[in-house]
Amino acid sequence: MKAVGLYRYLPIDHPESLLDLDLPAPAAAGRDLLVEVRAVSVNPVDTKQRAPRDEVETSPKVLGWDVAGVVKAAGPEATLFRAGDEVWYAGSIVRPGGNSELHLVDERIVGRKPRNLGFAEAAALPLTTITAWEAMFERMCISKTGAHAGRRLLVIGGAGGVGSIAIQLAKRLARLEVVATASRPESSAWALKLGADVVADHTLPLADALKAAGAPEVDYVLCCNDTDRYVPQLGAVIRPQGRACTIVRTQRPLDLSGLMAKSASLAWELMFTRSTFQTPDMIEQHRLLDETATLVEAGALRTTLGQNLGAINAANLKRAHQLLEDGHVVGKLVLGGF
Repeated sequence: MKAVGLYRYLPIDHPESLLDLDLPAPAAAGRDLLVEVRAVSVNPVDTKQRAPRDEVETSPKVLGWDVAGVVKAAGPEATLFRAGDEVWYAGSIVRPGGNSELHLVDERIVGRKPRNLGFAEAAALPLTTITAWEAMFERMCISKTGAHAGRRLLVIGGAGGVGSIAIQLAKRLARLEVVATASRPESSAWALKLGADVVADHTLPLADALKAAGAPEVDYVLCCNDTDRYVPQLGAVIRPQGRACTIVRTQRPLDLSGLMAKSASLAWELMFTRSTFQTPDMIEQHRLLDETATLVEAGALRTTLGQNLGAINAANLKRAHQLLEDGHVVGKLVLGGF
């Protein structure tokens, strides 16, 4: 089968950073599904997994953690799907990724693809939807049925993949007031189009940016960009007993003392936790994706596809990685078909 992978961890402009490969086709066992990959999207986790380091793989490492496709076969213990079903999912970071014609995935982290989306549109959503959903409704305990309606959420990085779906979930389900950070006209326009009430300039210190936006305090913060920079500033803007969640790894120790006087909490969100540790509630991601599909079909949520970069191959994936590393992507980068 065709696939894109790597043997060495190299800068993206190196000729061997990502390679077109021909690999043996896998077979489904246990609760696995064998999925024919129709479209994928690219996330910051891809660039981080590929980041240069002194390590050489003896067998190729395949990246890619956002897939929309069709079930080709199901393992003997699988009960949720059968051949021919259209599915979407984000996969597991401890298994081969989805940048391949055929891909194995545990059915417990797979959902049915929305009927009203094409494969490319669908591939834009799983990883970011799971991340935003878990961060807001599980880590920060925001009511997804509107019990906290009117409270204010700050989304740091509102035009990115996670920010784009978080704005929609906050407005359509939780019925919160949403402040999104952005700096460029196109990213600000994107966040407002998705439902943000106001945009704050993230080139300014948070307190100054929120004051200028007319929203000096917030109840919740979802940090989708530069934890080291933003989390130490949260004490100045979060309300007493507020909740914050970050999805970005730190590079140095953080000063959290600003949160203490407010009795504010900070949580981490990594959507790969359940699949990595095979948690007893792993199937919640299947349920979450199925619920999201229903919301998409009802028109409550929309795809966050920003650019379709063409076929799934090394050249186009290199372009996607470069765009993400440059840091100016609006929405999601998607590739479709081999």
